[in-house]
Amino acid sequence: MLQQSTAHLVRGAALAGSLALLPLATGCGGGEDATAEKSTPTPTAVTAAPAAGVVAPAKVEVIAGLTGCTAKIRIEADELRQGVCHTEEADYTITTFPEERLKDTWLESAGVYGGKYLVGSRWVVSAQPKLLERLRTELGGTIQQLG
Repeated sequence: MLQQSTAHLVRGAALAGSLALLPLATGCGGGEDATAEKSTPTPTAVTAAPAAGVVAPAKVEVIAGLTGCTAKIRIEADELRQGVCHTEEADYTITTFPEERLKDTWLESAGVYGGKYLVGSRWVVSAQPKLLERLRTELGGTIQQLG
């Protein structure tokens, strides 16, 4: 019961934070200003993939489509969405996040388990290492070793 209450508090806090920042994000124009010059770049470098033709963040369904599969959504939450792709080559998961900081938190937690992940702007693909390089050419992002 305590874990469930804690999870609800975390979700509520994440939702409240998201809603508080929404007017700021939607109110910003494309022009540059003094605050833009002071912002720190995100530590994750994202490379555009020629096959993708888009730079994520994107929805689970869009990323899955770029890899040639139709994802089955298995987690639908405020903090993330996760879908599973089943292909002849391998199974893999695609996780998207509404904010970069939620992705960073997820990666910190996944670091306990180790492994390699394909990481983009507000998305992560979990797959066997041999598949990650092919997916990187289709999606962009960087392959990160955790743990």
